[in-house]
Amino acid sequence: MKIIAYLKPVCGWSNGVRAVLQKYKLPYEDRDIINNQTDFNEMVRKTGQRLSPSVEIDGKVLADVSGDEVEAYLVSSGLIKQSDAPAAAPTDRACDTH
Repeated sequence: MKIIAYLKPVCGWSNGVRAVLQKYKLPYEDRDIINNQTDFNEMVRKTGQRLSPSVEIDGKVLADVSGDEVEAYLVSSGLIKQSDAPAAAPTDRACDTH
C-alpha cells in the first residue's frame, strides 16, 4: 500500500492523520504543505482544493479529512482490520490553539 499524506507540520487535524497511520504501523510519505510549495501545489493539483489534511492511498485521494475519516476509509476498503487500540493523538479535532 502506498500512502502520501499532505500535512501541516503543526496542526491537530494533521496530527490526527499521523496518529491513525502510526496506530496501524502503516508506512507513509509525510509531505509538508507549509514549508514546501511543491508539495502544496501537488496536493492542490491532485485534490482540486486547498484544504488539508489530504491523503492519497493507492491512488485514491481523500481531501480535507480527519484521522477518523482516514481510518474509516482504510477499514471499509478492507485495507486494515479495525483496532480498538488508542491513537497517540486526538484524531478528530483542530489544535487547541485554534
